[in-house]
Amino acid sequence: MEYLNSIFLRYKKANRKQKSVILNEFCANCGYHRKHAIRVLRTFKRFAKPKLKKRGKHSIYNTPALILPLKRIWLAAHLPCSKNLKAVLPIWLPFYAEEFEPLAQHVFDLLTRISASTIDRILKPIKIKYRGRGKSCTKPGSLLRNQIPIKTDQWNEFRPGFIEADTVHHCGESTEGQYAITVNYTDIASQWTEQRAVWGKGQQGVFKQTKKVEKSLPFAILGFDCDNGGELLNLHIFKYFTGRKTGSVQYTRSRAYKKNDNSHIEQKNWTHVRQWLGYSRFDNPKVVMLINGLYTSEWRFYHNFFCPSVKLIEKKRVASKIIKRYDKPQTPYQRLIASSHICELTKQKLKEQFKTLNPFKLRKAIEAKIEKIHVLQRKFNFKNKQKFNQKQLQLR
Repeated sequence: MEYLNSIFLRYKKANRKQKSVILNEFCANCGYHRKHAIRVLRTFKRFAKPKLKKRGKHSIYNTPALILPLKRIWLAAHLPCSKNLKAVLPIWLPFYAEEFEPLAQHVFDLLTRISASTIDRILKPIKIKYRGRGKSCTKPGSLLRNQIPIKTDQWNEFRPGFIEADTVHHCGESTEGQYAITVNYTDIASQWTEQRAVWGKGQQGVFKQTKKVEKSLPFAILGFDCDNGGELLNLHIFKYFTGRKTGSVQYTRSRAYKKNDNSHIEQKNWTHVRQWLGYSRFDNPKVVMLINGLYTSEWRFYHNFFCPSVKLIEKKRVASKIIKRYDKPQTPYQRLIASSHICELTKQKLKEQFKTLNPFKLRKAIEAKIEKIHVLQRKFNFKNKQKFNQKQLQLR
């Protein structure tokens, strides 16, 4: 078998005359009949399949000068898919020279016109290196269920102002005691997101952060939709939105145990919170202030100005198939600038703000603050562990 493995590849690549010589040698050494030797070489499965040479000319994209900036931008943009990365490149490339080194003109041109499928092929060996789910902590708030209508169909997705909200619990493996919670807000039309951290599951804390979020949004809230959790489905928020004399907000809720009713915010819970902060338990009250310091500065600028996403435009059933059509990847900032429902003054403010931002610096600042949050939590856990060990020694 070792001898057969050594001559197999040479036999496959040989021409007719060379194969005849190899067959003669093979029959002489192994004592096989010539026809039997041919059948053995035809059906033999080699230990390692020969790598076939790719036909055609060498790819102009598969060069270290292009792969390195592509990888750096892909990592800094938090590992987006190829279609989103293609939309990211024109936004991030102008800032690349400030953070790293200037790009050659031909490399810059290649990166601006590279396709999504080519990005997939180039990053395929790199993505391999960068590959627990938590508990559901929604407690039902049944007091207002009869007063707040259920909304199952989507609002007018082309007009900014219709918000979906949900909570993400940083409880680790146990929901016992007090811990930090992230309240997540997203606009359906533009995908603009805001996050705020609160201590515990109290309604007052969530209500205060909701009022702060409304002031920071670049548009007025027209509708507010949440699940059946008591943190968001409570009397404080209900009176705040529906008790206005002018411009009352449409306050609705989803059906119980139907996450698809709030699909926009459920997706953002993963991409904007869990992928960054993970499933760690934050039971140190001091962490809340640090998380809010992150959410209200670099975090919101990074996700809303430099991270594109796609939106569902149309969904129809053809026979037994459901066909979905999506728009091109765009950032929330780009969607607001293109919207006819946003006033020119707000657009001008957003444009001026965009000119002052650098996505690479924002990413570094986010990583530094997240590390600071985890360090503070680890120190808190270490002190608690020491106190627990001392109590155990005293009991003994």
